[in-house]
Formats: sequence, structure tokens, C-alpha cells
Amino acid sequence: MRVMVLVKATKDSETGMLPGIDLLEAMGKFNEELVKAGILLSADGLKPSFEGKRVAFNGADRTVIDGPFSETQELVAGFWLWQVKDMAEAVEWVKRCPNPMPGPSEIEIRPLYEMADFGEGMTPELAAQEERLRKETSGR
Repeated sequence: MRVMVLVKATKDSETGMLPGIDLLEAMGKFNEELVKAGILLSADGLKPSFEGKRVAFNGADRTVIDGPFSETQELVAGFWLWQVKDMAEAVEWVKRCPNPMPGPSEIEIRPLYEMADFGEGMTPELAAQEERLRKETSGR
């Protein structure tokens, strides 16, 4: 099962405060453990929301909203994409993670949809298209 592991933003991360060398080293070590275990598919940190944009959809209308965005606790500061056997394994790995922020913080784990989750809606043609797109983008 694939999961996205979301590091929730904090007031510090939203100011653009960068992690210190100790945290960078600890996260580097943790990421190496994930790679050795065959779990890590992708990982990155995100810049603060004041550097971001949102696009709101309403039918055919599109509205661009400039950051920063309110509700810091709902924002994401970074992510991992993991391949794990189940949610319990993902939770155990997150418990081993260094605290990603200088103070209190949260990490959220969300399973990704797989093609089988879509049932009959995933036609053979759509499944083939999805597989082709994954192969084309996996080398980037």
C-alpha cells in the first residue's frame, strides 16, 4: 500500500524558518533508513504558503488566490511518499521519525487510491493509460 506522510506546518515553518543542522542530519539519517527498508518513494519539504498560490474552481471559473493561507495547522510543510505493507507499518515508521519542527508538530498519514479502488469505473483503457503515465513519469 502506498501512503502519503504529511508533515503539518507550524507558525515557525510558515515564517520560512529553516531547520538547523541537527534536524537536517537526523532527517537525513531517517530517510536513509527508509531507503534501506525499501519504503521511501519520494520526499520533499515545501516552502511557506506565502510563496504559494491556490486556484479555486467553480464550474468553468478559475480564481487564483495568493498566499499566505490562514489556518496554519491545516497546511503542509513537507511530505514523504512510502510503500508499506499496511497502515500499522506506516505508523511505526512515523513514530521513529525525528520531530520535524522545533516545537510541537503533527504528521498525518493518508493512503493513496489504487486503481482497484475505483472498481468498474476503472476501465481497461483507463488502467492502461494510468500505467503508461506512471512509467513515463517514474524516471523524473
